[in-house]
Amino acid sequence: MKVLLLFPKYPDTFWSFKHALKFISKKAVNPPLGLITVSSLLPETWEKKMVDLNVESLRPKDIIWADFVFISAMNIQLKSVFDIIWECKKLNAKIVAGGPLFTAEHLRFTKIDHFVLNEAEITLPKFLNDLQKGELKRVYKTNEYAKIEYSPLPDYSLIKQKKYSSLNIQFTRGCPFSCEFCDITALLGHKVRTKTSGQIISELENIYDSGWRRNVFFVDDNFIGNKKILKNDLLPKVVDWMESKNHPFSFSTEVSIDLADDKELIDLMVCAGFESVFIGIETTEDECLTECNKIQNKNRSLVQSIRIIQDHGIEVSGGFIVGFDNDSKRVFQNQIDFIEKSGIISAMVGLLNAPRKTRLYKRLKNEGRIIQEISGDNTDYTLNFIPKMNKGELISGYKNILKQIYSGKSYYKRVLDFLKRFQPTIKYKKKISFSIIIAFLKSVVILGIVDKFRASYWNLVFWSLFKRPQAFIKAITYSIYGYHFRKIFKEVL
Repeated sequence: MKVLLLFPKYPDTFWSFKHALKFISKKAVNPPLGLITVSSLLPETWEKKMVDLNVESLRPKDIIWADFVFISAMNIQLKSVFDIIWECKKLNAKIVAGGPLFTAEHLRFTKIDHFVLNEAEITLPKFLNDLQKGELKRVYKTNEYAKIEYSPLPDYSLIKQKKYSSLNIQFTRGCPFSCEFCDITALLGHKVRTKTSGQIISELENIYDSGWRRNVFFVDDNFIGNKKILKNDLLPKVVDWMESKNHPFSFSTEVSIDLADDKELIDLMVCAGFESVFIGIETTEDECLTECNKIQNKNRSLVQSIRIIQDHGIEVSGGFIVGFDNDSKRVFQNQIDFIEKSGIISAMVGLLNAPRKTRLYKRLKNEGRIIQEISGDNTDYTLNFIPKMNKGELISGYKNILKQIYSGKSYYKRVLDFLKRFQPTIKYKKKISFSIIIAFLKSVVILGIVDKFRASYWNLVFWSLFKRPQAFIKAITYSIYGYHFRKIFKEVL
């Protein structure tokens, strides 16, 4: 068999970092981890090719070559998915689809031949068995959850490594929390399932042997979902491995705010090489936290919790939402004030939307308030439901948040204020790569000469050079991020 593993294109969004990646001559942030894991589940005798439309073009001859075209996708890739289906059907190719988009709503896609839904470790072997018998069904799905300690080593050989700014691995699936707007538990369950430490070390070894020496992103929806295993098993082994290899990687991941309650865990993560985490803050309003069942964020000072993590040497980026039923008109300024006070540089603020598998979707549907499917991009100022707040006021307030936090002067001030107090607790010597030098030179031209906020750029550059040289690379990095955010939100505004 010949299989083409095809990953649809993302639109230009907050997380695409499209405008920032140009500074380091990269095409995308991460490769499609799901597809390269699926590749390892396929028979070794099969021929496999992968085309990631975020880093390369799809050629008709690639489709013609394949016996099957395997697609995995999320909601935000919907437009590209329909383009791919059209191209494949034009060439009479057979399509096999899986991943979050199709698991949530496969009935929308009438032209796809076969669906391998839920977790491929369970459903793909059933597909392969029926294929061998010549008895293929259209839909393969399950209510069970995979034992990911048996999940194979992802097939990193398929990716064009130089086109990505980060590689990715996965330690856990599932989340212990039940946020109303999130579909993670519907897709992957409440129980936090983990790979073994041996699996993770093997994946790190594989990435290391490939020559990679940059960031590795743990894609877990909540990396600290099982703190006991992290503290007693995985992190100590990662610390030892990193030391044995002279700290080749930096790590980033997603966590819940209760990381701030466990300083031992934070210190272990820092020792292991974790430099940044993403946290879902969502809202500063207690009524809204209660409404969406974000219980882990309640009964605490969110600013203080973030500061604890930052003071231990880990940068924090955050997600924020407006559009809850209990939002008042003060929420917009409260979000602005919180972001400024917390020192969160990368603040993704979006309008609330209700994915189909969430409890929020079910509630709003019962109330007759669902009006369309989600776009998957919660920064494009579209809503898929009727909000309680006047829609015009909600969108106007949302745009005002973006305008305030990503206007050049305000953004550069937030970066400067953060860097003045941020002190990484463990300092490993990092080589200044050629790509970093090129990024700096490009920033001088684009941000220091062409951009209208060039005065703020130079103020940050000279401050870091003369006052905090060790923060210079971060100052340039955040300047480039700001350029990307302004480009993205200029279209929204």
